[in-house]
Formats: sequence, structure tokens, C-alpha cells
Amino acid sequence: MCGIAGIYHLATPKPVEPQRVERMCDTMAHRGPDGAGVWTAPGVGLGHRRLSIIDVAGSPQPMAARDGRAMLVFNGEIYNFRELREELRATGATFHTDGDSEVILAAWQRWGADCLPRLHGMFAFAIYDQSARSLFLARDRLGVKPLFYASLSDGSLAFASELKGLLAHPLLRRELDPLAIDDYLAWGYVPDHRSILSGVQKLPAGHSLALQHGKALPAPTQWWDVTFADRRIGRTADLEAELLHLMRQAVSSRMVADVPLGAFLSGGVDSSSVVALMTEAGCDPVKTCSIGFDARAMDESAYASQIAHRFATDHRSRNVTADDFGHVETLAAMFDEPFADASALPTWRVCQLARETVTVALSGDGADEAFAGYRRHVFQHAEDRLRGVVPHGLRRTVFGGLGALYPKADWAPRPLRAKSTLQALGLSSEEAYARAVGIIPAELRLALYTPDYLRQRGDYRAELSLMELMRQAPARSGLDRAQYADLKFWLPGDILTKVDRTSMAVSLEAREPLLDHRLIEFAASLPENMRVRRNEGKWLLKKTMKRYLPDEILYRPKQGFVTPISDWFRGPLAETARTIGSSSALARTGWFNGQRISLLADDHISGRSDHGRLLWQLLMLDKSLKSLSASA
Repeated sequence: MCGIAGIYHLATPKPVEPQRVERMCDTMAHRGPDGAGVWTAPGVGLGHRRLSIIDVAGSPQPMAARDGRAMLVFNGEIYNFRELREELRATGATFHTDGDSEVILAAWQRWGADCLPRLHGMFAFAIYDQSARSLFLARDRLGVKPLFYASLSDGSLAFASELKGLLAHPLLRRELDPLAIDDYLAWGYVPDHRSILSGVQKLPAGHSLALQHGKALPAPTQWWDVTFADRRIGRTADLEAELLHLMRQAVSSRMVADVPLGAFLSGGVDSSSVVALMTEAGCDPVKTCSIGFDARAMDESAYASQIAHRFATDHRSRNVTADDFGHVETLAAMFDEPFADASALPTWRVCQLARETVTVALSGDGADEAFAGYRRHVFQHAEDRLRGVVPHGLRRTVFGGLGALYPKADWAPRPLRAKSTLQALGLSSEEAYARAVGIIPAELRLALYTPDYLRQRGDYRAELSLMELMRQAPARSGLDRAQYADLKFWLPGDILTKVDRTSMAVSLEAREPLLDHRLIEFAASLPENMRVRRNEGKWLLKKTMKRYLPDEILYRPKQGFVTPISDWFRGPLAETARTIGSSSALARTGWFNGQRISLLADDHISGRSDHGRLLWQLLMLDKSLKSLSASA
């Protein structure tokens, strides 16, 4: 796990100052505290910060190929590098290190871009071909590892693992993209198709970019996608056996490390499954860690302790309290772009806890997206069956009308909160899912914006990109399309961004075995009733894990790894909530109605409404804008 950066001149091979690349890398020293290196040649410069995980004493970067014709900088892990090394040796390749970096170089020299499907792991890398004077950038299938890039005014392209690496370059424009604001408020993060800064791009997951001197910047090429269009046929017992095999394979392959290794343990199905399979695969007690909350309703630490006891792990736990809100500026600086997933705070805390004893930690991320584990998947599945028998016009008239009349009852028991369901049934499948996965609906965003911002936004709506992605998905059903959107949009933009930045902030490598691409492809091929059955998501996964986990873990209501921000904004952080609307960074944009924000804060503090997530989003946006301004 590392940080990479570089500069490449597409037109004229101008000299690249090593110090400039070094400064870009130094902003990401947290990603690689164990080593640093810079290599330059006419028209190109590559930089690297290393966190040593495999072949600790060897494999320095930038790394040259054995024949000296290519140079590599690489962030991530290739889990099948030993198998690939033997395959390449059979073709005549020789190796002088014990790590995966040299294997990537040899694979690229042997197969070119076709090496990518052979790489099993998480990665973002750049390879410069000295004979062709070309640069090749690639990102892993699911987008576990990030890669930002931007064209600069001197004709060069700069790239880095984090936006802060690009911000270290004096020629990078610091102009905000107004459309990214609508994206951020809709989703709580800036999705991969956009950046908070105009002109900055993110290489999409499962894509590569081949740059050639003398040619214009091309569009990225997609080298991997997941399809939900095929259905696997087989007995439940056979599918269960195949799933267990894939999960064991995914977990064991991610336990290879030359440094201490452990796991995050929330006490939910996914992290508990990973810990169970780690225990089965290893001989030493697994080092586990969890985070609790001072708000009892959101504290899952007792379930984590139960699993730790069941598998005799070496377990440690720590609490997150309202006092941790004082780290909001640190959180904003971690992400560079505004990022409002409130679980980022406890995720950072559990990463800090893990880093005290290990350098690598396995997580349970990815199973909800792959196996339909979110409540919204269950609702989407049920609603789409009704959409299939009731004409759209009738649904919009009847259910849309009822949804408009039904009161919004955040305080009521869940079965009585029917407003969202009625509204969803009046919409198309894509519209309804965009609303379900979003945070601030379009009508509330509209009330927050000033006329000046609305002129800049024009006809753009954040939901349109997600809806189009769903319409074009290789899928058969609404559930398929929803999960496809989660894997391509929500997962890289929110979940994986959160885990990458919070873990790398403390120099910890996080690995996601349940995002093994073979496991993802298997899950996408399952019949719908193997994913959702009797209003229960992750049906086959839970059935498979019954041999390891008790029912009270497998079938308890999903809680989520969230921070009690609504309680905080009504308690010790109430005064902060009252001042968000008049904050200088938000006010300076001229894009927000400060009076409207203050009224929403008052409604929240009084308990009349719950606007905790909205207030957190606005606060994190304000802190992020201040952080970006300070880096200019």
C-alpha cells in the first residue's frame, strides 16, 4: 500500500523537476512512511511513497524493469503475484525481488494492457515505456485504490493517489466545479465521474489510460465490468458450496503479508464472516478491533465482543464520543473533497486502534452491494414487482398523490413511515432508487440554493447520472440495476473512498476480501431469490455462514456503522448547528441560502424534524472548502 504521483508531458518532452514530484509525494507521506523515491527522464517524472507490506526489505520504487525499458510506480496489492511469477518464469522472465511490483512490470511487458485481467487485487499504477515514450495508467476493477489526474497549462498531465498530491503542483487550477456541489449534496460525496475542482478527473474503476507523446489526451478504456444479465442455475447446496469456496479463497489470499495482520470487527454479518474464515485459515488468534459509541442505540460493540469470544480473537475496543467532533477539520483534510459519510469518524478511529498492533487489517466491506444487503434493496425488489403489474400512469397518479398527502413521520415506528414507499411507487424504478440512495432530495436542495447558483447549475441534476447508469446496466431486473449502480457508483465514491483515506491517514493497509472480483461476479449471477427472500437480504450468504455464526448475528436488524450525529447536533453540538448557515466558506460561494439553513437547524434542535445528516453535510462542505482554500 503506497502513494504514487507523476508528471507526463504529452507534446514536448520538457524536463521535469524531481523536487516538484517529490513535493507531490510528500503531501501523501502518510500513505507510505517506510520509503520514498523519485525518477525523472525527459518529459516524465514518477514518484512513490512506500508502506512496506510484502518483501519489506526489497522492491523499492520507482522500479525499473529488468531490461531497463520500463519504470513502475504502484499502489496496492496483487494477491496472485506468486502464481503469476511462476507463469512468467515459464516464459523466460527472471526476478530479483520477492514482491508483486516486479511481477506487474513483467506481466505488462509480456501481455501489455491484457495483463490487467490476470491481476487479482487492488491497485492503481503507472508504467512508463522508455522506448515508446508512453505512459500507461490503470485502476483495479472495483476502485479500491484511487487515482486522480489533471491536464495542466504547460501541456503536461499530473496524477496522484490523492487530490492533495495534485494540489501540491502550482499549475493546478483551484476553481470549484459548481455541478460537484449538487452531486455532493445529493449523495454526501463527490462521485467518481466528477471532482470538486474543475479539470480534475478520477480514473474510473476498471479502466486504464494509455498516453502517447505527440497525441491528445484520450478517454479512459474500460477493461472490466460486472454483468447481472446472466443467471446461474443449480441446487441451493451447490451454490452454497461454491460461495463458501470463493469466500475462503478470497480471505486466505488476503492473509499473505510480511507484517502483522488483523481484522476490523463490527459484530455484523460481513466482518464476522471474515473473522470466522480467518480463524479457520490461520493458526494464531486473529487480532480484531472494534469501535463503540456513547449513544447506546447505535452501539454494536457487544455483538463484536460476542464474535471475538466465539472465535477466541485477540480483541480490543474503544469508544467514539461527542468529543471526537473536535477532529472535523482533520477529517476534512483527509478527504480533500467534501465527504459527509458520518461513519468516516468511527472508521478512522478503528483504523487508529488497529494500527497500534497491525499494519494490515481485513474488512467486511462489499457484501451488502454484492449480495443485496441494504434495506433499500429489499424495498426496490418488492416495489419493482408492483411496478411490473400496475401501469406507470396509474401508479404516478394514485401512489404519487397518496405520497404527497401522507405525513412525514420520522418519529413514528418504522411500519407507519409509509410516505417514502408511496412516493417511490409513483416513480420509475430508476427515479425511486436514486431517491432511496440519496441523502438530500432535489426539492430540498432547491430550497437551499441561491438564484446565482441555480443559474450556474442549469439543467443539471445529480440524480441523472445514477439513473442513466441504471438504464444502461447489463441487468434483468430493478434489483439487478440497483446493485449494479451500487457497485459502480456508491461503492467507489463512498465506501471505498472512506476506507482508503481513513486507513491511509494512519498508514494502515485495509483489504476487502468480500470484494474479490470472482466473488462479485458469482453474486451478480445469482437468481434474485438467492439474494432477497422473505424480505431478507443476503439470503444465500447468511445461509452459507450458518455453520459459523449464530442466528442472533445473522438475522438481527441491520444497524450500520454510523455516528450519532443527530443526537450530537441536539446536544453538545447544538451551537455549531446554529452557526453553519453563516459560516464564512459557505457564505463566500454565494450559493447557499443561509437563512433557510438556520431555520432547518432550529427545527432539528427543537426536535420538530431530523436534519442531522443535512447539517453534517453542510458542515463538512464548509470545512472542506476552507481546507482547499488553505492549500491554494
